[in-house]
Amino acid sequence: MALARVYMDWNATAPLMAEARHAMIDAFALPGNASSVHAEGRAARAAVEKARRHVAALVGAEPAHVIFTSGATEAINHVLTPDFRMGRSPLQVSRLYASAIEHSAVREGGRFATEQICRFAATRSGVVDLEALEQSLAGHDRSAGPPMVALMLVNNETGVIQPVSEAAQIVRRFGGLLIVDAVQAVGRIPVDIAALDADFLILTSHKIGGPKGVGALVARGEALMPAPLIRGGGQEKGHRSGTESFHAIIGFAAAAEAALEGLGERISEISRLRDDLEAGMLAAASDVIIHGRGVDRVANTCFFSLPGLKSETGQIAFDLEGIAISAGSACSSGKVGQSQVLTAMGFEQEIGGLRISLGPTTTRDDVAATLAAFKKISDRRRPAGEAA
Repeated sequence: MALARVYMDWNATAPLMAEARHAMIDAFALPGNASSVHAEGRAARAAVEKARRHVAALVGAEPAHVIFTSGATEAINHVLTPDFRMGRSPLQVSRLYASAIEHSAVREGGRFATEQICRFAATRSGVVDLEALEQSLAGHDRSAGPPMVALMLVNNETGVIQPVSEAAQIVRRFGGLLIVDAVQAVGRIPVDIAALDADFLILTSHKIGGPKGVGALVARGEALMPAPLIRGGGQEKGHRSGTESFHAIIGFAAAAEAALEGLGERISEISRLRDDLEAGMLAAASDVIIHGRGVDRVANTCFFSLPGLKSETGQIAFDLEGIAISAGSACSSGKVGQSQVLTAMGFEQEIGGLRISLGPTTTRDDVAATLAAFKKISDRRRPAGEAA
């Protein structure tokens, strides 16, 4: 009999939810191009604009400020650029300041040259160091152009919620722009672009149960906009050319609408499951390190290390037990190595990090199976006869 599988890797991608699947199937009945002026085109355009409203509502934005992209990586490369316009006037951003715990897509710096990229530190608990950010911006030469700061709202590995609103106050004092990666935040905590005081948010569909291959760059307003990354036919008001990925956008919107429904109740239930999971892990292995446990985290994420267990060894061991988890970010072409987030938090190169992430359909049986696998794997790393 085949081993029953348990999916505990929702931060890598959420399974496609029924609402998104059904919406996409219905959308296949609409043949028109949303840029066409005939009746079929207008029907497709109406569906895209309805979808834009649902995605905007996910983060408290205006629908006109949502630019659909092929995913978060494209949105990041779109907005991380020195070239902006303020109304009709060009605006040159002179330097990018990114936290050391950002996703690799942000750490690469988008369209900034390597010498234009600076990083500011994080603490041992996985929270960015706001004093380090302030010190970095204090040394910025504003005569060369304003600074840009990139800071994620929720870390994709630890699940730690970052102090974005507090960082925004610092950024504003130095006349900077604030770019917020909200990929792991939406659907897990309430997100509001105005409350965060962010200039731009980065979103993607597949983290909330929508299809892969579609995301969004969400702007606070329309006056300040980056130079287009993809030019051509002028779709998305000229900000992102290319025929819209119509069916994926419809699925994204359905997932966004579902993500807002019953959010508080869903967070509470997932939090209980995650807390039970971590209590069981601590009971099974007293030396397990649960990263970020002492600070605010999203309810669904447990990022841990077992001394003596490498990331790749642990991931394979869980997989053989029928449990799908990650060794940190899933966006490194399948490579497993030292977590850049753990390195930024000051941990030694030898320590391995494994991420368990839960979702709306995770059950208590899933948690029990994961704990059983954890105990077996933890016990195997000990010499024979040694007590747990």
